[in-house]
Amino acid sequence: MTVNKDDIIAGLKTIYDPEIPVNIWDMGLIYDIDIGENLVVIKMTFTSPTCPMMEEMLEQVRNVAQSVSGDTPVRVDLVWDPPWDLSRMSDAARLELDLTNEGW
Repeated sequence: MTVNKDDIIAGLKTIYDPEIPVNIWDMGLIYDIDIGENLVVIKMTFTSPTCPMMEEMLEQVRNVAQSVSGDTPVRVDLVWDPPWDLSRMSDAARLELDLTNEGW
């Protein structure tokens, strides 16, 4: 089975931070999806290193990606560099959160 990046992204768009009504993809928390022959690696971050839901959300990301990757194992790497900021958010996320380009 060939792993499809669009399918992984569609799955990631179903995961929401419990405190923010925007999915993690549009929040810009996913930095990279690398699909290799024998492994899918997802690099992601959080808006804060003190996020109380970090472990649960990392597991959700892994489970969702694994559900569409079939037999190809998935690894989720938590990264802090570069640090997340508002510029990583999609236009749809900014609109949902009523953020404008002014002041950020």
